[in-house]
Amino acid sequence: MLDHLIIGGTVVDGTGSAPRRADVAIGDGRIVAVADAGTIDEPATETLDATGRLVTPGFIDPHTHYDAQLFWDPRATPSNVHGVTTVVGGNCGFTLAPLRPEDADYTRRMMAKVEGMPLAALEGGVDWGWRTFDDYLGRLDGRLGVNAGFLVGHCALRRYVMGADAVGAEASPDQVAEMVRVLEESLAAGGLGFSTTLSRTHSDGDGRPVASRWATREELLALCEAVGRHDGTTLEGIVDGCLDRFADDEIDLLVAMSAAARRPINWNVLTVDSREPDRVPRQLSAGDRAAEAGGRIVALTMPVQVPMNMSFLTHCGLFLIPGWDAVLGLPVPERTAALQDPAIQQRMLTQAASPEAGVFKRLADFANYVIGDTFSPANEGLKGRVVGDVARERGQEPFAALVDIVVADELRTVLWPIPPDGDDASWALRREVWEDPRAMLGGSDAGAHLDRMCGAPYTTRFLGDMIRGRRLVPLERAVQMLTDEPARLFGLRGRGRIAEGFAADVAVLDPDTVGAEHATLVHDLPGGTLASPPTPTAWCGST
Repeated sequence: MLDHLIIGGTVVDGTGSAPRRADVAIGDGRIVAVADAGTIDEPATETLDATGRLVTPGFIDPHTHYDAQLFWDPRATPSNVHGVTTVVGGNCGFTLAPLRPEDADYTRRMMAKVEGMPLAALEGGVDWGWRTFDDYLGRLDGRLGVNAGFLVGHCALRRYVMGADAVGAEASPDQVAEMVRVLEESLAAGGLGFSTTLSRTHSDGDGRPVASRWATREELLALCEAVGRHDGTTLEGIVDGCLDRFADDEIDLLVAMSAAARRPINWNVLTVDSREPDRVPRQLSAGDRAAEAGGRIVALTMPVQVPMNMSFLTHCGLFLIPGWDAVLGLPVPERTAALQDPAIQQRMLTQAASPEAGVFKRLADFANYVIGDTFSPANEGLKGRVVGDVARERGQEPFAALVDIVVADELRTVLWPIPPDGDDASWALRREVWEDPRAMLGGSDAGAHLDRMCGAPYTTRFLGDMIRGRRLVPLERAVQMLTDEPARLFGLRGRGRIAEGFAADVAVLDPDTVGAEHATLVHDLPGGTLASPPTPTAWCGST
């Protein structure tokens, strides 16, 4: 007897082949048959009538930070309700293992800072009782509602070997050798590969550059070479240029890392904007350089626009504008006073317009911010209004008007920047990127930055757009980009397709409704902290 039988659906198998009506039989966690509708007569414990629905492979999200959340939410909400059956964690150099007991507090505070994971949730929702990477995986094995794999993070490796000296010191040859040993031990235990960050945006809970930013090129390449000694592994890396344009030395480093490991390296995230047409060719050129050296560099890019919550109270993209942390990093009373000083306001605007601001200068277009939730009588009726309109009514400059609004709310005002890259030309450019072998869909950051973004629903939002919206690529191609392509990049054998013998990771979708509503903030994490689950419109399962 079969365990599950899905009948009458339109199968989009992940290979790029045309959709067809078929039945899918499942037994012992595997797809045992895919046959023309009505031709499988073996009984099943559970039968799902998928008439009028799409049956696809479960989606694979290549860039998540569910490393901690899976302990209190083994289903990886909300990714699971948007068709995602496989998540890859341990990105950006940040993992929770290996870990020495005395470093747990440091790690929690670092993750709270760099990935926006609420500290109360990290303290109350995770027991932190492991030591090795194998121990960490063992805590999760057999109790998850999704498939989960984890890269081994450079910051954890450095801290485990060097202790507090991981921040601020160069590793000795013996320490590099020990990092290599621990990395290989972690890979042998089931780590998917190695991740690192050199991005200036990544600082620990003490405000200092995270551990991996202190590594030498020699240390990085030694770790990459270790990865190459383990089959089926991969690399992920973040450098400053990921946020805008790579410098020549950054491309050189990424190429050297991939070549040393003889493995692909992916990076996050390639932004597409028709107003800056030279950015995409520059970023993707790193892939050409890697190919010449025998490596592979893959850019992750999001196929949807992810709404962002901004706030002058909690850490967000505004804090990354060069020089702004000197004001936004102050205690709230001092921060509030500084923001109201006209001279400081002018200095902040000058900093935001400087070449050093790079991609973050777009965040300073305050006239095009929409006001979200407000909290004071003075701001009654402002929700949903554009800051530029309010400023004109008040006879103020947009930034000055915005400061008055957020100060009245004790800095709690939720702000939504209007995306500047929603024009037809930008979407046409995105389509070109999606079809480029040097790029792949991904970059959700699911599990991180919970108070300001929710990228997890990109899968269903993208499919809805391709079925009922812009229709930039055919349905079968869209499904392939969410399933088979990431499976092949990460070497996930037997996943990413609806085919006999493959794992029974399956999503069943209604083509008329698949998508995602706007995210809503709720207090449902350990400690009553924030998360932002969108309303699901998909059924998925992994058996």
